[in-house]
Amino acid sequence: MTPRTLYVGCPMWAQRAWVGRFLPADTASGRELHAYSRLLNAVEGNTTFYASPTPSIVARWRDQALPGFRFVFKVPQHITHDRRLRGIATELAAFCQLMEPLGDLVGGFTLQLPASFGPDDLGALEWTLHQRSTAWRWSVEVRHAAFFSGTGRASLDSILSSQGVERVLLDTESLFSHPPLTDEGREEWEQKPRVAALHEPLTDHPIVRFIGTDDPVVTAAGIARWQPIVADWLSEGRTPTVFLHTPDNTGTPALALAFHKMLASLVEDLNPLPTPLPLLVHEQISLF
Repeated sequence: MTPRTLYVGCPMWAQRAWVGRFLPADTASGRELHAYSRLLNAVEGNTTFYASPTPSIVARWRDQALPGFRFVFKVPQHITHDRRLRGIATELAAFCQLMEPLGDLVGGFTLQLPASFGPDDLGALEWTLHQRSTAWRWSVEVRHAAFFSGTGRASLDSILSSQGVERVLLDTESLFSHPPLTDEGREEWEQKPRVAALHEPLTDHPIVRFIGTDDPVVTAAGIARWQPIVADWLSEGRTPTVFLHTPDNTGTPALALAFHKMLASLVEDLNPLPTPLPLLVHEQISLF
């Protein structure tokens, strides 16, 4: 049987609460990616949503990431939110060119669109997809309610399928299943959309963004619902990417590790995750 690959990861690679717990205790600030990419095999590139990096930062990411690791970068919000995909061909091409030194480390680019981006805006999306570089995989995350059922969903999925573009399968159902318990949970309630969780991929490279809650039991139950779905995708020969969020993200590496371990018990020949770096550095003590 051909080995299968499941990419799993978190919304970021630099979370100082992970140092000494998931990343080596001596991980310096700015070196988290080196350790993270030896723990998990994918990450959401949320940092590029807020600002494009400099070429020197891109080079540093290239040098720190383990071969076989995958970034799924979000296209800058200036393109998706401020310009709403209008007249952005030059900016989009420049962003892709900026990321070229990463080569195979780029698992794809995501157009995360605002909740106000609705069916009347599909022309701009279709135009953008025609302008995109086909050297990379692309995905689109929508938040407008009309895109989750009926003709709105069918129209969007038709455009994406015709272009070989994946629809990000965003799952916020656990988050909104009960009132938040923490300040971080309340902030997530304000920021994330209440939409139906869809489970049908459009390509052979599905992307799941699971948004958990501040109740670990509810979060675990929500993640468990994805296990048989992702196992089926792997058995069909697809290569999924699953990102796991919680309001504070302090324990998401453990959730991602556990998810991969469970899928390895369900699917034969699943490629293993990297061997993580030791958490403690044991220095040799000289006797002289």
